[in-house]
Amino acid sequence: MKKVLLDTNIVLDIALKRDPFYDESFHVFSLINKKKIKAYITTTTITDIYYIVKRKLNHNLSIQFIEDLISVVSLINVTEKTILSAIETKNNDFEDAIQFIAAHENSLNLIITRDKKGFLNSELKVLNPTEFLNTY
Repeated sequence: MKKVLLDTNIVLDIALKRDPFYDESFHVFSLINKKKIKAYITTTTITDIYYIVKRKLNHNLSIQFIEDLISVVSLINVTEKTILSAIETKNNDFEDAIQFIAAHENSLNLIITRDKKGFLNSELKVLNPTEFLNTY
């Protein structure tokens, strides 16, 4: 079974039903729900999701979404080692550096994101939802 890290933007596409990205992200989540792939997000993604969804919608909907989300994905801890390793990458997108370091530390197969340029230094395979669905 493929083990994938979902970047924050993929999760937010679902939470906020963002067009035109929602449909592809929904199809990725349908594979997760059917247990065809094992999906992970970092613990830092949770706080980002809460902040953005709360700002766009409200606290209760944000918390409900997070509860629903963690019932289908697994969380990866971000440790001091993760942060220090992300700093060492010298990646201009620090949040993405944390994501790919955490994925690497947890032996994940690939990252699904709409922002591939943020993962240029990643040793892992990085696909957007369309690419992932086409290769799955």
